Amino acid sequence: MVQQSSVVTPERYAQGMTYDEYMAGIKVNKARFEEYYANVKLEPGQTEALRALAEADGGPNHMMIVGEDWCGDVVRELPVLARVAEAAGLELRIFPRDENHDIMNEFLKEGLYMSIPVAVFYSKDHDYICHWIERSAAANREQGEIEAAIRAEQPDINDQDFGRQRRARTAARAGDWQKATVDELVEMLQGHQH
Repeated sequence: MVQQSSVVTPERYAQGMTYDEYMAGIKVNKARFEEYYANVKLEPGQTEALRALAEADGGPNHMMIVGEDWCGDVVRELPVLARVAEAAGLELRIFPRDENHDIMNEFLKEGLYMSIPVAVFYSKDHDYICHWIERSAAANREQGEIEAAIRAEQPDINDQDFGRQRRARTAARAGDWQKATVDELVEMLQGHQH
């Protein structure tokens, strides 16, 4: 869980990369990031809700993301998080997980796992509001169902073919999962309003 005194001071936050800087440094999956970013369209109601949250007293003012370009969840979700920041008018900074374990350790999934991406929301005064980890609940559930279906259909499948089939089947669900992410973020932020 989040520590009482975070290593993410305003000064440290400012050292993170903007979305454009992150994209310029990507080593793998750049085309997939760009495709997702181009295709992510927030619904008018989502955009309105995000703007209202950002305008509220103590509402989100800036967002920090922890991720890595090799991670499938980051490839799918980071462009959505960038679109959320744009829609809400939030400043955005991105930190590579593997170079920033001190930050990652504050936001471990279930207090144990370095799951990414992590999106952390802060107020104008850099007060922590809340954070979101990895993927939406719908994506989590459906990914498990996809994996179980592949194993049931092909009990002897090798790891490489399993990974290929999982990527293909999860990619087909990406748009719905991204929408679910935005809905989850809005609901989570609304739940932390003062």
